[in-house]
Amino acid sequence: MFIEAARVLKIRHPQDVLFIMVSYLPVPGTIGEMKSKPTQNAVKQLNSYGVQADVIIARGPMVLDQKRKDKIAFTCNVLPERVISAPDIESIYDVPVNFDKDHLGEILLEALGLPVKKASKEFAVWKQMARGIKNHGKNEVQIGIVGKYFNTGDFILSDSYISVLEAVKFSAYANGVKAVIHTVNARDYEKDEPDYSTLEKFDGIIVPGGFGESGIEGKLNVIRYARENKIPYFGLCYGMQLMTIEFARNVLGLTDAHTAEIDPRSPHLVIDIMPDQKKKIALGNYGGSMRLGLYPAKLVKGTLAAATYGLKTVKERHRHRYEVNPKYIDRIEKGGLVFSGKSPDGILMEIAELPQDEHPFFLGTQFHPEFLARPLAPHPLFTAFVKASKNRKKEQAKKNSEEIILTDQNI
Repeated sequence: MFIEAARVLKIRHPQDVLFIMVSYLPVPGTIGEMKSKPTQNAVKQLNSYGVQADVIIARGPMVLDQKRKDKIAFTCNVLPERVISAPDIESIYDVPVNFDKDHLGEILLEALGLPVKKASKEFAVWKQMARGIKNHGKNEVQIGIVGKYFNTGDFILSDSYISVLEAVKFSAYANGVKAVIHTVNARDYEKDEPDYSTLEKFDGIIVPGGFGESGIEGKLNVIRYARENKIPYFGLCYGMQLMTIEFARNVLGLTDAHTAEIDPRSPHLVIDIMPDQKKKIALGNYGGSMRLGLYPAKLVKGTLAAATYGLKTVKERHRHRYEVNPKYIDRIEKGGLVFSGKSPDGILMEIAELPQDEHPFFLGTQFHPEFLARPLAPHPLFTAFVKASKNRKKEQAKKNSEEIILTDQNI
């Protein structure tokens, strides 16, 4: 019914509608030749619905050669220049660059009867960014993303936290480095004697958002290791709540500190639901109990968060139900953890951090900064985190070099 609706739309507005078909051209390993027959069959099936493709985007493991472009054009009734090659690439940000090589933008504008324009200055900046992402490969930072949604059978689902991964990449480019991202299963650190030495290879560690009990103790163990060993740490939403719990347990001595989401009977509910939200839940209004959307936060002067943003107030996107319990805020801050971002009324804690004289970067946000990160406008907190990770790598390299020199002198 969707194709039928599109067909009718084309009939009613022929000058304003184009059909672009994306088709895969496989290269069977035993043959070693790119095959266009599946694309020909797909076009015939589309034609049977009354739809003729105006442009064909040919996906495949390699660049489409002119011979196959001509063959597809001849058998599928499209112009050769309207067969666009879309090969596998290292970075998704090369996609528009590749399309530009085949003049896709100009083809679409011309086919729709719109004035053909030259590429904008912004696109030139985009191409520079796409080149930079690939060329920064020699200077890398190792980032560990600690989650529970990675493993499914024998496969690693890195897309589980895709917005976080891409936000890291944007900020890595801004810092002139390439982020090599490692997926870390939180459950591996819930064993009786976890191998924490595996965390030493990371220049920075992120605990992203999430829900539920699975992997929580493993995450808390990783957070403690990052805090005690001064590995840059960035906690997002649940990651901030857990860093607050870890601090309460291991610094303040509240060994039973927990979140009401997991253990509502804990004597120290450091993370809890606000009283007004509890009323909504009691009435079964679960959707209304979630803090969702854009909210402002006031930043505390002299903190890492304030210096990173360079602003007094920011607006960030939220998606959560639990908050830092107001009953414990004074006790936590007296213990050394600073709430550097708060709601305008001062009730809700938005950002938590350790002072930089105690830790190079130990910061968490109740909101999701990854939602506002863009390829050409990386989020400042992610950029500051990657910078701290970059500095750690330099310091570790210097330390290792000094140890080698000392060893040589002893010999």
